[in-house]
Amino acid sequence: MIQNDIWIKHMAAQGMISPFSDSLIRRVDDLPVISFGLSSYGYDIRLSPKDFRVFRHIPGTIIDPKNFNPANLEPVQLHEDKNGQFFILPAHSYGLGVALEQLQVPENVTVLCIGKSTYARAGIIANLTPAEAGWQGHLTLEFSNSSSADCRIYANEGVVQLLFFQGDRCETSYQARKGKYQNQPEQVIVSKV
Repeated sequence: MIQNDIWIKHMAAQGMISPFSDSLIRRVDDLPVISFGLSSYGYDIRLSPKDFRVFRHIPGTIIDPKNFNPANLEPVQLHEDKNGQFFILPAHSYGLGVALEQLQVPENVTVLCIGKSTYARAGIIANLTPAEAGWQGHLTLEFSNSSSADCRIYANEGVVQLLFFQGDRCETSYQARKGKYQNQPEQVIVSKV
């Protein structure tokens, strides 16, 4: 069953989401932001300003998820103007960022991370990503710029929505099987096997 704002707020008080905003925030310091915080049946997390990387082509290399070469990811500069802090995702490219919020997913919950329509309408597609039962850390987030123009992705503002699905406790949680992406820090983590 998908969980509502009452349940999310209760679980956040127990450490499921940190930091946590108990309402949907649309303005900060009287400036408009891409919304983040608690919604009716989800929670919109923010993009951390600490790390964003874009895939780049290195002649003679092939990206191999089993043997990932970190040199294929180029750190992107954080910019700032009157609209806020942002990274630039070039046209027809793919980038990785990291969530500002830290999650501690209960062992009877799986979280789906989905894109926000504000970005989708600008050509930015967020990869649909799960955080399994018992997962902890800062999510590495994946973005594709399907437009023919460079696009901004704002740091410290809403970037994806989390949906929480609760069920019977599983036999083996992500934490119990020592999942390879457990306890991710607030930095981009590349593909692992």
